[in-house]
Amino acid sequence: MIERRISIGNIDPIDFYGINNAKFITLKEFFPKLKITARGDEIIIQGEESDIDVLVAKINALLEHYNKYNMLTIANLKRIILEDEIVEDPEDPASIIVFGNNGKIIRARTTNQRKLVDLAKTNDLLFASGPAGSGKTYTAIALAVKALRNKEVKRIILSRPAVEAGESLGFLPGDMKEKVDPYLQPLYDALSDMIPSKKLSEYLETEIIQIAPLAYMRGRTLNDAFVILDEAQNTTKNQLKMFLTRMGVNAKFVITGDMSQIDLPKQSDSGLIHAFKLLHHIKGIAFVEFGNSDIVRHRLVKEIVNAYNNEEKTK
Repeated sequence: MIERRISIGNIDPIDFYGINNAKFITLKEFFPKLKITARGDEIIIQGEESDIDVLVAKINALLEHYNKYNMLTIANLKRIILEDEIVEDPEDPASIIVFGNNGKIIRARTTNQRKLVDLAKTNDLLFASGPAGSGKTYTAIALAVKALRNKEVKRIILSRPAVEAGESLGFLPGDMKEKVDPYLQPLYDALSDMIPSKKLSEYLETEIIQIAPLAYMRGRTLNDAFVILDEAQNTTKNQLKMFLTRMGVNAKFVITGDMSQIDLPKQSDSGLIHAFKLLHHIKGIAFVEFGNSDIVRHRLVKEIVNAYNNEEKTK
């Protein structure tokens, strides 16, 4: 009789073993010849080597399934043990970016979202501009989560410039974190769709995921990171230059913004507009311009954006 140990890694044991160990008990039922115990993130197996080899292969398949789909049901556990295959999502699997909480499918739903996903494969710096609700930032964050899960990067860094439409952070109550957290809330919301709350809290605490105002980026070199700058239309030329020159080894940068929502005193000062004109010829930098057809929020959002755009044209 031999003993072998296998780690489930960063997966929350409750998610993998099930409530009251329901999934773990099911797993044990398929291998009555083996003594199988779970201690935290480690599964301890005792028995004959040939039987252990089979179980280890199955556990690895289960871990692969969980890491891909961010969930593991008892039904899938049984199927994987019996068939040892992972069933792909039948609805256009090529559009799937990552699996969120409870197996929620995060997919590229429009032409330009797909374009952003495809260009991210061959470019280390991407600019995405377009109207509210077109999925620019959400798609970028999904790509970042995928890169982190696949261990292509060691951390995710999300940032926004601290420019607000008609508001001042100085008048908000609390310390600096309390002041900026509400402003950065859309980034938290997107992450919470894709990463379980306990794991997200752990990532934030250990700074595997960092969310901070643009000013906090000054002086840093960002290596092995997937970095997203949101609301970039509100950066000045110098701010965006500062941010872009933070790019380190094995880093991928995505810059998103809406050129129709500039809150700077002079629209011509926008670093995003300037970058679109200045950097378009550089190899390794890609640009995606989202349109009203990419809006995936409530149907009224598209109508509202169209109405405002039409009003601007008549002025």
